[in-house]
Amino acid sequence: MNFNIRGAVLHNISGMAEQELEGMIVDSIKQGDEKLLPGLGVLFEVIWNNSTEQDRDQMVDTLHNKITTGPKPDPFGP
Repeated sequence: MNFNIRGAVLHNISGMAEQELEGMIVDSIKQGDEKLLPGLGVLFEVIWNNSTEQDRDQMVDTLHNKITTGPKPDPFGP
């Protein structure tokens, strides 16, 4: 059986107010739970698909700078 993660995430957030959506995003990041990453990925996909080329370039620059210069977490650690 296939499960449509994109569809499920979009369905679950479709009726949220902006404040609820922000709270869900902040909570998901704070929890740091691996199983929440696909949902955050779906949200990033929505942002990416609705961004200008300039905004996309800035997102890539931010990601690249933070990932290449920030601390490297242990992939096997907590």
